[in-house]
Formats: sequence, C-alpha cells, structure tokens
Amino acid sequence: MRNPFRRSGSPYERRRITPEGETLENVGGRRPFLRIVIPAIIGIIILLFIVSASVKIVDAGYRGVLLKFGAVDTSVALNEGIHFVTPFRDSVVQMEVRTQKTVENAASASKDLQDVTTQVALNYRINPNSAQVVYQQLGFEYGNRVIAPAIQESVKQVTARFNAEELITMRETVKNQIEQQIKARLAPYNILVDTISITEFQFSDQFRKAVEAKVEAQQRALQAQNDLRRIEIEAQQNEAKAVGEQKANVARAEGVRQSNVLQAEGESQAIKIIDQQLRTSPTYLEWLKTQRWDGKLPLVTGGGGSAGTTPFIQIPSGQSTQGNQSVLTSK
Repeated sequence: MRNPFRRSGSPYERRRITPEGETLENVGGRRPFLRIVIPAIIGIIILLFIVSASVKIVDAGYRGVLLKFGAVDTSVALNEGIHFVTPFRDSVVQMEVRTQKTVENAASASKDLQDVTTQVALNYRINPNSAQVVYQQLGFEYGNRVIAPAIQESVKQVTARFNAEELITMRETVKNQIEQQIKARLAPYNILVDTISITEFQFSDQFRKAVEAKVEAQQRALQAQNDLRRIEIEAQQNEAKAVGEQKANVARAEGVRQSNVLQAEGESQAIKIIDQQLRTSPTYLEWLKTQRWDGKLPLVTGGGGSAGTTPFIQIPSGQSTQGNQSVLTSK
C-alpha cells in the first residue's frame, strides 16, 4: 500500500491519494458536477414519463373512452386527435366508429314450412356519441353479443311471414322488413344499421326440383300459347290473302265485262252511223270501199266481166245492225 504522505518539493506537504494514484482533491472536484447532472437526468426522465402519460392520441375513425381508475366516464367520448388526461389516474381505450361489415347465415322456415337458409350481409357502425356506453355495456365483443343474435332472430321472424316462392318473388319486401327488425333490435345498444343485403336464399333439394318442374311446365304452356297464336295469325293471313285474290279476280272479270260491253256498244254505234249514212247518201258506200281497199286486186271478181270492177270489201249494212253479220257488195 502506498504511503499517503509524500514529498512534493520543499517543504513537505501532507496529501491524500487514492489506490490508483490520484489525489483525493481531484476526485472531490468531480462530485459537485455529478450531483447536479444525475438528478437532472432523472428529473427529465420522470417529466417525460409524466408528459407521455398525460397525452393521449385518438386515431382517425375511432372514439376515445376515458377510464378513471378503470371506471368508464360515460359523460364524454373523446374525438380524434390529442387529449390531455391526468397521468397515472386516467387511461384511454379506443372504439372504432367506422362502418363495419358482418355476414351471417340464418336457418329458418318459411310460411309453408320449407327450410330456408338466408345469408345476410350487414353494414353497421357504433354511434360516435355513445362509444363509451357501448364499451361499458358490451366491450369489444358487441358483434357476437348482440349483432349476430339480432340478425338470426330477425331473419326467422320475417321469413315465417312468406311462402318459399314469395321469398324469391318479393325479395325487396323481405329485405326491407328484415332491415327494420334489425334496426329496432340494435338501436337500444347504440349500434346504427347502414344497409343490409340478402346475398343468397338456399332451399331444400326437393323444393328446388319442384320449382324447376313448375317453371318448365309454365314455359311449355307459354310455348303452346305462342304456337296457337302463330297458327291463328297464319290462318288470318291466308284468309285475308284468299279474300284479296277473290276480290282481284272479281275486279278483273268486271273489268273484262265492262270492256266487252263498251266495245259492243261502240261497234253498235258505229254500225248505226254507217247504216244511217248509207240510207241518206248512196255515194258514201263508194267512198267507204275506197277507204278500206288495201290496193290489192282479188283473184276472183263478180260476173259482168267489167274491167273496172271494184274488189270485194266487207261493208256493214242495215242487216248487220240486227244480226252483227257482214255482207259482200260489189259494184
């Protein structure tokens, strides 16, 4: 062990040293600094801990439930953002108030005692102003405690009011009634219903086969009605076509008859005019023969052998007016 007294220059001085060879005066000089720094560091740590314990942040889409020594403060729900609370006494639990979704399958019976399995999708959310009450009464398991039973019971009550066929044909009415039932059941628990959707109706195999057979029968009956209607229309078309053809034939016959009558009347009138001219003017016959001669001499002429004999020409006479006959005249 080293002697604590040593000679330092002249005269002798008494000095205390540590086992490591440092003087006790140097060591004593550090103690005031450490006595200040260490408590300051400890104080800062304690202050930071207190500050962190007094500042609470509520995330977006949530509400804060304030707990005082574990008891729920039902008077307030903390909004999104930063909040200052009493440290070591208060704590904050966050409850989600955004729209959430749950899907439930509910087995029930229809009015005509058909087994029905209904799949319901529910969109819901917690009332933001009552998040602390929901936490106090139900905690975080409110979905299993109240929502699922409400869906099951509502679906059973509503489906029992309709036949199996009506559940399909009146789907919108069924959905609205189920939604009203669920809203009424969840309202006392401060849970709001946004929308519900019936994603599927499932029936027994026997019922599905019966529905398919009924649909096929209806389709066959509809097809038979369409065929009958088509036959009736085709018959009406054929009848209309026959009537049209008959009317056309009658019209054509009438036209031919009228044409013949007009032609006969014209010929009769012409004969009358010629006959009248023959009676009043004998020279008219000579003029008429010259008008109708085609310029060719006949091979045979009448008796008398006159070189100037006029060829035979058919000239209507008074007798042709009565009998429509032609006579041959010669000069």
